[in-house]
Amino acid sequence: MTVVVESAGGTTWVGRYHERTDRGVFMHDVAVHDPARATLPRDAWLERLLKFGVKVDAKHLVIPTTEAARITPLLEFGAKKS
Repeated sequence: MTVVVESAGGTTWVGRYHERTDRGVFMHDVAVHDPARATLPRDAWLERLLKFGVKVDAKHLVIPTTEAARITPLLEFGAKKS
């Protein structure tokens, strides 16, 4: 399942959820939205991913538990726009 992982610090990750352990959230084929470097606002970036698919920035990624504030299925973001 493709999910959106949001951090309290503003970084957002989108990718295939694998599992959550004490180490963190394990994901595959991950796109990263860093607001300090992004050319699009986060919501526009998410809309683009929904329309065109995930452009992979990292093949495998572990997001530390302390950074993973919220996990939501990507399709829920699309449903909010309908």
